[in-house]
Amino acid sequence: MVSGLAFMFWMYCKRYCSDARIVGVRRRTTLASLLVMGQGLGMSIGPFVGGALYKIGFNNRIFNGFTSPGWIMAGVWALFWICVTVWFEDVPMEDEERSSTSNSATIVTSSQTQQQKPGEKTQEKQDGEVTVVTTDQEDSSSTDSFEMTWAQWGVVACMCWFAMTCFFILGAWESNLPVFGQDAPELGWSPFAAGNFIALGGIAAFPFLLFNLYLAQRTQDRHILAFGSFLGLSALLTFLALLRTDRITYPGVFMCWWAVALGFNLASTAPVSLLSKQLPPSWNGRTSLVIQYSYYTGRVTGAIWGGAGVKIGMLNYVGLEIAFIGIGAVLFMGLWRDLKAKTG
Repeated sequence: MVSGLAFMFWMYCKRYCSDARIVGVRRRTTLASLLVMGQGLGMSIGPFVGGALYKIGFNNRIFNGFTSPGWIMAGVWALFWICVTVWFEDVPMEDEERSSTSNSATIVTSSQTQQQKPGEKTQEKQDGEVTVVTTDQEDSSSTDSFEMTWAQWGVVACMCWFAMTCFFILGAWESNLPVFGQDAPELGWSPFAAGNFIALGGIAAFPFLLFNLYLAQRTQDRHILAFGSFLGLSALLTFLALLRTDRITYPGVFMCWWAVALGFNLASTAPVSLLSKQLPPSWNGRTSLVIQYSYYTGRVTGAIWGGAGVKIGMLNYVGLEIAFIGIGAVLFMGLWRDLKAKTG
């Protein structure tokens, strides 16, 4: 329930940052990068704090090593909703906008009556008088009658697949590392050590996520998606080689985890921002919803898959993740031209 509510709130964050009424086309990828930066920060702080609380323990039936994260997050959410109540300003509904700004406002002098076509704006000065005829009427027919082409459906499917894949792999690694680290004799991690390891990888990736804010203003979404996926795929192949050669070491696993965390966090920047640039503004709610379904599906199934990684065999565990990236690569290369969108 906690995960479901969190992902629902996160969907509204992404939809807010891609809303055409308040965010221009050349700012959506930048805002998506900010969200991903916060995502990476949370991925670093959460495991560290959870491991530290488990280590401390707290000899209390109510507030102990297992329940303390829930109590702390309840306080964080309470503080969050107080801040939302005080500072957050929601985007006005379309009906409110249309009622506050009349679609056809006409002020004419008694000496002349003019008829204006939709979309025209006229200002005239006659003997000190000002005649203003303004028609601010949206051409809603183009949006209402918008029909998706097969190429656009392909782009939507591609973005949904990558959204699911990114969170499937991130969720799988976060749930697998404590189990694998405890099972591997070369590592022998406790829950506290596993939490520190996950947090350390996220902290090491954070400066690069910060640098992505600069790149997002000058790089197309498809290029960010390609680079992040390639970096993550390289880490998976390297980890597969370490498993096959039985050369598991702390630095080797750490570099793989760092590249996975960085690569797939970068790749998760693109789906919502790219679709918001290619589809009409009225589709923003639908695209945000379908992408969030993909995120959540990947997160839940990835956590299950990662927890079962040692049981089913680590080679099979990594192999499925590589297969997911391979399917995405086929979609990506086939739709390369259709994935083009404005930068920023």
